[in-house]
Amino acid sequence: MMSDPSCIFCRIIADQAEASFVYRDETVTAFMDINPINPGHLLVVPNRHASSLGEVNDEVGSHMFVVGRKLALALRRSGLRCDGVNLFVADGAAAGQTVFHSHLHVVPRHAGDGFGFHFPPGYARGASRADLDAVANRVCAVLEEN
Repeated sequence: MMSDPSCIFCRIIADQAEASFVYRDETVTAFMDINPINPGHLLVVPNRHASSLGEVNDEVGSHMFVVGRKLALALRRSGLRCDGVNLFVADGAAAGQTVFHSHLHVVPRHAGDGFGFHFPPGYARGASRADLDAVANRVCAVLEEN
């Protein structure tokens, strides 16, 4: 298993740093976030170091979400305050990634918990079909190359 000795998640996976584990298999490990948004906030991380989502292969990425879904169901049944769940990946510093080992957040939510995505001014105004089509064409062109 490839790891980065400077990466806290790699050290956690290798049992060289403390964590409160909830799940582990040959592909991913899940543990409690040390800075939880709400009690029960979990992280699902690939066991092999991957700095960004682009370095995570399809099989591992899919498995991260399968495990994340199972953990979300467990949170709902755990007795913790959990009226909803967010699954999200912050990929890159501009997206809020602070630990550069790709990971999936599994966050239990409840009304009034203070967490959320805040949309910029003008968000609800929408975009024109021409603008949407132009962006869609750019993305499709890249997909066709791969």
